[in-house]
Amino acid sequence: MSELVTGEAVALELRPARLPSRALAVLLDLAAAVAAYVAVTIGLVAATASLDQAAQTAISIAVFVLVLVGGPIVVETLSHGRSLGKLACGLRVVRDDGGPIRFRHALVRGLIGVIEILMTLGVVAVIASLVSARGRRLGDVFAGTLVVRERVPAGRTDFVPPPPPWLAGRFSGLDLSAVPDGLWLAVRQYLTRMRQLDPQVGWSMAERLASDLAERTGAPVPPGVPPAAYLAAVVQERQAREARRAFGNGAAAGGGHLGGSGGAGAAGVPAPPAVHPAGVVPPVVSSPVPPAHPGAAPQGGTVPADRPSTGFVPPA
Repeated sequence: MSELVTGEAVALELRPARLPSRALAVLLDLAAAVAAYVAVTIGLVAATASLDQAAQTAISIAVFVLVLVGGPIVVETLSHGRSLGKLACGLRVVRDDGGPIRFRHALVRGLIGVIEILMTLGVVAVIASLVSARGRRLGDVFAGTLVVRERVPAGRTDFVPPPPPWLAGRFSGLDLSAVPDGLWLAVRQYLTRMRQLDPQVGWSMAERLASDLAERTGAPVPPGVPPAAYLAAVVQERQAREARRAFGNGAAAGGGHLGGSGGAGAAGVPAPPAVHPAGVVPPVVSSPVPPAHPGAAPQGGTVPADRPSTGFVPPA
């Protein structure tokens, strides 16, 4: 089992695809590509009958490269990792951090696939998938991608908890380009598992990850913002940007930011609401301990030193 995150959605617990399902998806893709190649070739034979042999050979080679090599690259790029075969088998190509692939990922996979799938009849790809712990072929290794199963039971899905509404849109101006994929994956895995961690350990992990993320973005964590809430808000901002890149500006504008939290948009920094939503307590700058949420504090309303809170309540 491997926890991955789709960039246009939220964290999902997905499993790397097994070799039989990947092989079936490749066969379906090859059948579709060969059918398209035969249809185009038949049309070109009739259209180029008046040309000499050298011109016909050059056109045939160009058609072979465009259809059998360029076709899968274009399809994977436009479909964000879902080719015809993968769609039929419930698979998808994602980045190592679970985000949607782009043209450079599909290009590397397609070019290396010519060698390990077409030229060797799939022998190299099968051997590489059997050796790899996550079933990756050479094209996936060099492209930094992974083929995962999309169809999983609903009960096995974990979601990144949304940040408090008073943090929505607060980090819209952050430069996230320098944050590596490995750090994003670590942050998302922490957010999906923080309810299973000891509060003291979880708080320490959140502080370390928030410090690493702030160092990469060049902006410190705002005073009074709990580290876990800061991580959730930055991840939500990145998911919204990925969605706008993948589906256009209307994807994020239609229903606000991804992650299920309402609140202000990207313009301006929202202040904490006068009446706080259920389960959310805004941070208190002057407090010596992190703010607590309902159920975590004792009857007296103070947080024990050894039981820090994440600062917001994940959805039940």
